[in-house]
Amino acid sequence: MKLPQRLHRRDLVCRQAVELMTDYLEDRLSRAQRRRFEGHLAACPNCTEYLAQLRETIRLTGQAGAPEDLPAQTQDDLIQLFRQWQSEQ
Repeated sequence: MKLPQRLHRRDLVCRQAVELMTDYLEDRLSRAQRRRFEGHLAACPNCTEYLAQLRETIRLTGQAGAPEDLPAQTQDDLIQLFRQWQSEQ
């Protein structure tokens, strides 16, 4: 098992990167913050995938219909996911 390299003060960890994603997408990061964030993405496939999922969610949100247009099973799945997320907070 490969041990992670020691983090430097300027390095971001995933939790910090996730907290910056909305600001990144809305172009509200300073130049230095953006460089740090993009440096983290370059080395972290998990955060890169999460960012891609956020972008896809944003793209689809503009195309979504009313909640009642969703199939009943999809509604149930989304409610279950939300409840699970809430219990983890």
